[in-house]
Amino acid sequence: MAKTAERSGAKEEMGSLNRRIGAWLEGDKVIWMVTLILSLCSLLAVYSAISSLAYKTDGSSLRFLFKQGTMLALGWGVMLLVHKVNFRYFSRFAQVLIWVAAALLLLTLLFGADINEAKRWLRIPFIGLTLQTSDFAKVVLVTYVARELNNRRTQLHDFKMGVLPILFPIGIICLLILPADFSTAALLGIVCIVMLFIGGVPMRHMLKIGGLGVAGLFMLYGLGKAAPELLPRFGTWAGRIERFAGLGNAEDGDSLEYQIELAQVAINRGGILPQGPGSGTSRNFLPHPYSDMIYAFIIEEWGAIMGGLGLVLLYLILLYRTLRTATRCPRHFGGLLAMGLGFLLVFQAMINMAVAVRLFPTTGQPLPLVSYGGTSMVFTCLAIGMILAVSRSVTHPEKWENDRSDGETKRPTNRIVRTESTA
Repeated sequence: MAKTAERSGAKEEMGSLNRRIGAWLEGDKVIWMVTLILSLCSLLAVYSAISSLAYKTDGSSLRFLFKQGTMLALGWGVMLLVHKVNFRYFSRFAQVLIWVAAALLLLTLLFGADINEAKRWLRIPFIGLTLQTSDFAKVVLVTYVARELNNRRTQLHDFKMGVLPILFPIGIICLLILPADFSTAALLGIVCIVMLFIGGVPMRHMLKIGGLGVAGLFMLYGLGKAAPELLPRFGTWAGRIERFAGLGNAEDGDSLEYQIELAQVAINRGGILPQGPGSGTSRNFLPHPYSDMIYAFIIEEWGAIMGGLGLVLLYLILLYRTLRTATRCPRHFGGLLAMGLGFLLVFQAMINMAVAVRLFPTTGQPLPLVSYGGTSMVFTCLAIGMILAVSRSVTHPEKWENDRSDGETKRPTNRIVRTESTA
């Protein structure tokens, strides 16, 4: 009887603990679990790989681990706070923050810290941190595009009145990011175009947008060749793409080719089965094993199945649960917001992993939630928190409806469906 009472008491305590955790962590539990696993992977991989950076800076690996843990803790704090917010407020904030993002990007181009011929960071006074303003701009622009697609959904058949006002901020933000970070500008532009397609922009308008994009790329290439001083990093972008396509000279990109070759060595050493944390030796010769090439380093320590395919599976699960949330969200804006942020995070992850296995030209995209980083980690958690805020309208509709928007209209169906409008 005593043992039965003890078991019953233990079950009650466990149930009470689960209820308390559930009260704090609302929304899609699978997204929470994927985020937790990726965060733990980050701490393990960064601590194992960071010794090379610690040696170069005469520091301690524990110092860098503490910094990574601090940024993760700060990111989780942001995520916990943001996921409790009714997502309709994100639409209102985006009206102002889109201008703030543009101003910060302009300040970065003019006064940002110049690292490797790229001005991507603004130094934050008094606290000694740098802010990569493009990370902030990405989240804001996706939110703003979702807002505009929701507000103009009855005008999308009219290119001038419905589509062009959405394209204008997309073009401004991407052009402000472009001089210092072509890959981020291209990634953000592609995500926004996907959102336009899903949001209901007619195919004839999408063809116009595609034509404008191709023309813009040709103009950029011509400008870079004719006046390289206007785009100091144009040679780097063009060289990476040309070498990946087999059109460039090998001697022009030996360092980049060498980096990819070393990543292949690390992946080959990893084999199929995991060898465990701390077993990787590529930290001693692989450039940036804690950031750009962390995927290759994880495969070396955890094998192709657990480390390689495991990470791919986690990001695909994140994308699937985000799309599931988007299609079940009762509001058009919320569905578009979740889908856009999900695409942004997962596309970035796939690009990082594709570079490591030589399936994509070299970029500087970090692996979301895993690579060593500062404020970029916080903005990644912010994006996930916003997705979770949308998922609350699906998992806890009664709580969400208590704070329902009086300005938004409900979607006519429980799925995001493209509708071809007629002029």
